[in-house]
Amino acid sequence: MLRSSRNWTQIEKNKVTNNGKASVWVYKGEELARYGFGDGHPFGSDRHEVFHNELARAGLGDVVHYASPRRASVDELALFHSPDYINFVSKKSQEGSGFLDAGDTPAFPGIFEIASDVVGTTLAAVDAVMLGEAARAFVPIAGLHHAGREHAAGFCVFNDCGVAVEYLRHKYGLRRIAYVDIDAHHGDGVYYGFEDDPDLVFADIHEDGRYLYPGTGAAGETGKGRAAGTKLNIPLAPGAGDAEFDDAWSEVQAHIDASCPEFIIFQCGADSLEGDPITHLRFTENAHAKAARELCRLAVKHCEGRIVATGGGGYNRQNVARAWTRVVQSYAEST
Repeated sequence: MLRSSRNWTQIEKNKVTNNGKASVWVYKGEELARYGFGDGHPFGSDRHEVFHNELARAGLGDVVHYASPRRASVDELALFHSPDYINFVSKKSQEGSGFLDAGDTPAFPGIFEIASDVVGTTLAAVDAVMLGEAARAFVPIAGLHHAGREHAAGFCVFNDCGVAVEYLRHKYGLRRIAYVDIDAHHGDGVYYGFEDDPDLVFADIHEDGRYLYPGTGAAGETGKGRAAGTKLNIPLAPGAGDAEFDDAWSEVQAHIDASCPEFIIFQCGADSLEGDPITHLRFTENAHAKAARELCRLAVKHCEGRIVATGGGGYNRQNVARAWTRVVQSYAEST
């Protein structure tokens, strides 16, 4: 096991650069694009292409390094998910029909391998940052925050963020990890997966669960037992925009700053932008840019700059493209 006492200062000096600038790694490949549920389903495989087309137009070629996906092993999936659940997904993938949950997440041939590619790519991003190869990393088709340790939910088969938390602990010996989520939906799979874990610092801005799936994330949910107070849930009313986001963000920023994390995972779902077909918040992409910029600042302050972002939800394709591109731009400006 690599330990957190490693000489990270020297690793920072060794980071890959393009034209003298620290490199932002963005993951791209058919393996990621395949994660989706077919025509007519909100989570379609075209989200990957729409984002990458917009990112190409942004003119960040001197700082962005495109990296390839990889597949997670069963042992890596088992860092967060139960063996019985992993076996269930494998069996349904072979059968190629039905649902992995109550009706939101269809099974189809190969879904086990495709979902494993998402997890593996998030772990590859973690490795790139931890080993000093990348200053920042972004995985667009990832952030599947609804999947629980023993179940699928809300278009999410395996929870790559949950696996990444356990991977950082198992492989690198880190303990204090911050998870920040601005997707319109509450990150229930991460929250309940670590509800009693005092070392997983959680902050989530989302639409009030009384109006939106999954119905959780009330302000009173702050963690259990020794973890009480380490979790911050900020539900917003339908129609909330950038002004309400800014007010909520000040709480998130203070919460993360006080926790002194060793690594930050950022789930930046774009379904919180105005015009998403299945949610009711009205952020602009400025919210995503601000969150990315401020989290980079906190990462530099507390954890040698170590931060990985995942795309999360978003079902208006223009919103997905704009919001995620602004995250990468903020990454580039913060290196």
